Amino acid sequence: MKIGILGAGNIGTRLAELARAAGYDVLVGSRKGDVSLADASRYGDIILIAVHYHAVEDALKPLSELLAGKIVIDATNPLNDDWSPRLLGENTSAGEEIAKLLPNSKIVKAFNTVFADIMNTEGLSRNGSAVTAFVASDHDDAVKTVADFARTIGFAPVTANKLMVARYLEAIAHLNIELAVGQGGGTNAAFLFHRG
Repeated sequence: MKIGILGAGNIGTRLAELARAAGYDVLVGSRKGDVSLADASRYGDIILIAVHYHAVEDALKPLSELLAGKIVIDATNPLNDDWSPRLLGENTSAGEEIAKLLPNSKIVKAFNTVFADIMNTEGLSRNGSAVTAFVASDHDDAVKTVADFARTIGFAPVTANKLMVARYLEAIAHLNIELAVGQGGGTNAAFLFHRG
């Protein structure tokens, strides 16, 4: 399976490394590099969005046809430049807004609650337990595919079959950022969801 990653920042780069280590073919595209976002969009069977949310609309509008029919993972969080939450309203989320931009793609919210700093083999293992990757989408097949991908690259997936759950996942990310950045706790932190 081929993975196309849109964005060559910390999240895109770290997830690319994990995917390659697990045997996936990966192409990372960026707006300024040798490989374009369109190149990565054509390449991947699964596409992962790892650009800043404020740049998503400009980045994705030209790619809508290329991404039609594909699973598109939204790893973004709506943030202001100072890392504070960018509030989108009570009845939507970044994931749902991306679904409006890409109406013919299968949007899956995932990987947005995990800091790039722990996206490596050592960081994803916490006393023998894998870090949780929440996976949410309206498309059951896409949820399964992304959960399998997450598990293969070292996460413990927890699934929800509704894209509107992205609202809660983005709030979890905002909490994580507040604890790490706002209160100085640091980014060597992760969520572990455990069902007894």
